[in-house]
Amino acid sequence: MPVWFLFLFYVAISLLPLGLAWSQGLPPRPILDEIASGAGLLAMSVLLAEFLLLSRYRVVARKAGTDIVMRMHQLLARAAAILALIHPFLYTARRQTAPDWDVSRQYFVTNEFWAIWPGALAWVLLPTLVLLAIGRSKMDFKYETWRLTHGLGSVLIAGFGVLHTVRAGRYSADPVLSTVWWVLLGIALLALVNTYLLRPFWRSLRPWKVTAVEPVGTRTWEVSVTPEGDHKLAYEAGQFAWLNIGHSPFSLAENPFSISSAPANGPEVRFIIKELGDTTNKIGQVQPGTRAYLDAPHGHLTIKGRKAKGVALIAGGVGIAPMMGILRELHRTGDTRPTTLIYTNRSRDQIARPNELEQLSAEHGTKIIHSLSEPDKDWTGEVGFITPALLQREFGDDSHRDWIYVLCGPPAMLEVVEEALINLGIPSSRIISERFSYD
Repeated sequence: MPVWFLFLFYVAISLLPLGLAWSQGLPPRPILDEIASGAGLLAMSVLLAEFLLLSRYRVVARKAGTDIVMRMHQLLARAAAILALIHPFLYTARRQTAPDWDVSRQYFVTNEFWAIWPGALAWVLLPTLVLLAIGRSKMDFKYETWRLTHGLGSVLIAGFGVLHTVRAGRYSADPVLSTVWWVLLGIALLALVNTYLLRPFWRSLRPWKVTAVEPVGTRTWEVSVTPEGDHKLAYEAGQFAWLNIGHSPFSLAENPFSISSAPANGPEVRFIIKELGDTTNKIGQVQPGTRAYLDAPHGHLTIKGRKAKGVALIAGGVGIAPMMGILRELHRTGDTRPTTLIYTNRSRDQIARPNELEQLSAEHGTKIIHSLSEPDKDWTGEVGFITPALLQREFGDDSHRDWIYVLCGPPAMLEVVEEALINLGIPSSRIISERFSYD
């Protein structure tokens, strides 16, 4: 399924209510009134389509890319919030119950309480939810608390929004459009049920257990899990999983972590995890034998099936996790393509698996370049963050334009690296990336 088809599908869902409203052929109103109705219709349809965008459907993230899906979700939610906020202020028609002679509600906008109150609640909740999402990293919220709040808030906004739309909307009073709204709401809620009930139930039948928790760098651990049973995870090197350790499969206490193991090494799955938050701060205390659950595989940060004469891996901090998976897979499968890893950290003790990286360099031939922003006195490697000059030196000649470039790290680093690579003439189609966070 090509990316353009997924994009057109999303656009079609979002524009369907507007198209059905236009097809009704109702008498026109002043332009501001039509814009007000259009803004409300579009805001509601975009919000409902958002449920499908973030319901962990692998085909979506696999084709479009996890970064693009996440960024689309953020921008579309913010756009919908703006449309919803301006929607009630644009009407110029009189606000009262339409008299019997105004059957098409051409001259009046209803102000009946039973029709207005759901919309008023959704109108307050939507921008609140968006602002909480934008400021989540600056608030003292546990991830699980924020996730529960975000999910419940989204359901309330969707329900109140649709109820207001079919009760108060001029165009949504039409039986066909009214039915479409309820169907879209039902599909959105089913997507949530699939994510938070059906999939966890399936995972409960396929448990895993922790077999090892090893320190691999300062405040950085590699967690290994193996299946309890004959099931195994079919994944590609570089992908990620939603990992739940020590909780019910229905718990919200799960987080996305990149897989650091190689599929060719067998059923064991590994994750390199840095102590960065509520859950990860205690990752080193997890005991072997602890039950775990995986929702996987997800992500597009994989080189399988991509034709390239060489492989460039560029990682910042714990972004080394998927790179380790790719390097281990290349070595295990005997892939002889030239490979370069550029790996940046703050200090030497943050380098994960330094001895294994040296071994991979010796046995597989991977060229490994370390860069530290705060090096010690005897450091002989690169100093500072990854710069365009470093990328020019390593990938500046024409022979590197047919390589595949895999990036994982903080957003600021990726922006610099992506721009520098494109300036070197590397086609954007040969650059795949995955960010740690989104603003």
